Amino acid sequence: MMNRTTIGEAIRFCLVGAFATGLHYGLYYLLQAVMNVNLAYTLGYVLSFIANFYLTAYFTFGTSPSWTRLAGMGAAHLTNYLLHMALLNLFLWMGVPATLAPFPVFAIAIPVNFLLVRGVFRKK
Repeated sequence: MMNRTTIGEAIRFCLVGAFATGLHYGLYYLLQAVMNVNLAYTLGYVLSFIANFYLTAYFTFGTSPSWTRLAGMGAAHLTNYLLHMALLNLFLWMGVPATLAPFPVFAIAIPVNFLLVRGVFRKK
């Protein structure tokens, strides 16, 4: 059962995630028209990761950013990025248009990412 703290973190995580996902998708959408979709997706991911890290530290979990947390979140996001890329290419292979393929990727990868990132910021 989730306690009050975890529920608050999950809600704030969703808000930060919505912002980061919107930033990621917006950058991807603009860039995929002029470059390879994998490169466009990666650039959007990296730039949204930077914003996501600071918002996650300060807003979601009420902690300070640190090199240790950056390394932990980086490892969580590397795992998540690999999942994103595998799923993106799977959905593209299945015929989902490039402008829509990120949406099912987000639906699968975001819950996985919450669990990974929460582990980084809530280590006791």
